[in-house]
Amino acid sequence: MADPAPPPPPAQPTASAAPKAPPPRNPALRMLGLPALPRKLPSRNWMIFWTVTTSITAAIIYDRREKDRAIAKWKHTVEHLAKQPVPGSGVMASLAEPRKLTIFLSSPPGDGLRVAQDHYTEYVKPILAASGLDWEFVQGRREGDVRAVIAERVRKARRAQESSPEQEPGSQPTRDELIQMHRRERGIDEYQGIRGDVVIGRHTWKEYVRGLHEGWLGPLTPPPVPEPPLVDEATTDSDEEKKPAEEEPKPKRPPQIKPYNTTNDYPAESLPLLAPAHFAPSAPIREPHILGFLNTPTRMYRFFNRRKLADEIGREVAAVCLATYRDYRELPQDESTLSDPDNTHKYEQQKELEWEEKDWVKKIWKDPKPDDEEAKEITERIWTKPVVMDPRIATRMRRFEIDPEDEARAKQIVVPEEEVEGWTKGKLRQLFRWGVAKVAGPKEKHPWEIDNIDE
Repeated sequence: MADPAPPPPPAQPTASAAPKAPPPRNPALRMLGLPALPRKLPSRNWMIFWTVTTSITAAIIYDRREKDRAIAKWKHTVEHLAKQPVPGSGVMASLAEPRKLTIFLSSPPGDGLRVAQDHYTEYVKPILAASGLDWEFVQGRREGDVRAVIAERVRKARRAQESSPEQEPGSQPTRDELIQMHRRERGIDEYQGIRGDVVIGRHTWKEYVRGLHEGWLGPLTPPPVPEPPLVDEATTDSDEEKKPAEEEPKPKRPPQIKPYNTTNDYPAESLPLLAPAHFAPSAPIREPHILGFLNTPTRMYRFFNRRKLADEIGREVAAVCLATYRDYRELPQDESTLSDPDNTHKYEQQKELEWEEKDWVKKIWKDPKPDDEEAKEITERIWTKPVVMDPRIATRMRRFEIDPEDEARAKQIVVPEEEVEGWTKGKLRQLFRWGVAKVAGPKEKHPWEIDNIDE
């Protein structure tokens, strides 16, 4: 049987067949030396990547710019205060004491003090600096530090009113007392107007209220310390002979002053006769702080909406700078409220920033372990307890609140784009203006082009 015929060889291209012509290029791109643009869209994965990346970047840039715009708006609202002269009389009027605020902040539950400092620097400090006011800090690194400082300050003020201003034997004057003595000797006027307290965070607010009650209602002397139980001297001497003397380790921080009273002692204690009719106004500033991996959606939502937080804090700080305040209100008590045993809120101070407690870490609400050294340094647990108010203290407290006229004036302030734009946009704007000035602006004449140099 014959073999099948082999397949024919492939046809060879003829010399007359011309190669396929490339697609025409854009003449503008060709003159600039740029390659031709692709004629098809990127793949599905690249489209998803660029869409998500661009959306997140645009949301962050927009939120940061609007946050800066909100802060700038409230800065312009209070900047006229920096141009007002300091009130005073006499030869030393230029050295008169200006209005001075007190900033209270402490470490948020479960975190360090740096977080509270960054929150203050980002939202509160720019407005205070624009107003030209003076302020001082009271910072607490652990629970109860702010309470101890406030109570001790109130007790010093009470001692100065109820006794002679002379120092007790063996005590040294503090730095603030030395400054006040120096100012009185030289006839420098003290500020007689409204000062004010700025309290950052719910946890700091609880210590602030507790410190006021302890200072004004508690005694001026510390409560007696219970005597230790008696031990057999013979047994003690034998034990000391066996064990060598060990040096006690120095504490990392100074010991915290123990409270002079408790919340249960409020009704039985009396208010001093020389107590002022009104205390310095206060402004509780919100400090949202939440930790934990499961709270990532909430943290992301707050991260993309910082502009709202800046506007709310700016309104509170502007009210402090403008010194507009009102009395704290007493909450209405209806039948549903009275029938609820868990609801003990009677005054507005007890409800301030209460929503922040839901964000605190769970370990704050648990009892400390016996071997926890940091917990042993805390003399009183305040954060996890409800705010207890005494009517005599609650009615003397006042709250900063901005007037409707000032808020309407702030809404009319238009912040220019140049004040809130970023570094890249600002540099491009400067470059454009420089180019316009070089091309269309007046040209500078050289010395040899001037007719009369003497003129």
